[in-house]
Amino acid sequence: MPPAAFEGESGLWYDGAMIHIGLDPTIADLGPISIEWHGLFMAIGIAVGLALTVPLARRLGFSDDTVLSAAFGAILFGFIGARLTHVIDNWSEYSHDLADILALQKGGLGWYGALIGGVVGTWIASRLKKFSLARFADATAPGIFLGLCFGRIGCTLNGDSPGIETSLPWGIVYTNPDSFAPLNVATHPAPVYEILWNLVIVLVLWRLWKRLAPDGSSFLVSLVLYSAGRFAISWLRAEDTVLGPLHQSHIISLALFAIGVGLLAWRKTRFVRPDSPGAAEPQPQAET
Repeated sequence: MPPAAFEGESGLWYDGAMIHIGLDPTIADLGPISIEWHGLFMAIGIAVGLALTVPLARRLGFSDDTVLSAAFGAILFGFIGARLTHVIDNWSEYSHDLADILALQKGGLGWYGALIGGVVGTWIASRLKKFSLARFADATAPGIFLGLCFGRIGCTLNGDSPGIETSLPWGIVYTNPDSFAPLNVATHPAPVYEILWNLVIVLVLWRLWKRLAPDGSSFLVSLVLYSAGRFAISWLRAEDTVLGPLHQSHIISLALFAIGVGLLAWRKTRFVRPDSPGAAEPQPQAET
């Protein structure tokens, strides 16, 4: 445990044994609106993800209007899903005052809920705009996980996804009293582990870009890789157990891993290459 003298110190520094973060989670208060590190980097992550998705979607035949329509649905439903999973995961805190569910200034968003909600929002957009959900998902996969890297930077600075205690030299000690992490306790930098794993996923997707078939395979591969990594990292996160030793994220990771592998296998068995004997003549794509 670091000396008590560190308590309340601001900034970031390394004392030769641990990394210390003393930043206030709130950057500025603008009347009723608070700007926090997590919200700032989440917005940056969305912008970066969208900036990468637009050119990839163009290469797959989608218009910018289609991308923006899908992005609106994904962000809206992703936010709803993120909040719901956080509330469910922390129901003991919210059950005493249901009004706190809508008190967004008190924080709390779950990434898996954002992912699931984003898929639902994109599916709705695909039905309204008449475009291929599977093909569009491939265009979004690299941007999703690159954007998540930025979001996890905010988590690291805020301390809202702390790891379990550690004595390793890269452990993080939060010293600001308003931090969401335990004060003056060295913890695993779980969000940093996830950033590194997400960068691996982006690299794999980039190397496999347009090499996987059928449509949707790149997104499913990213889902399988992420859920496997998140399952492992969750052992190092300070989360409540919900089923034996398993956290909520463990259970969702297992479910998404099984769904991803199952869909990959099922779609592969039904896929016929356009140049194979007996393949149907290619049909022109719908306007996107």
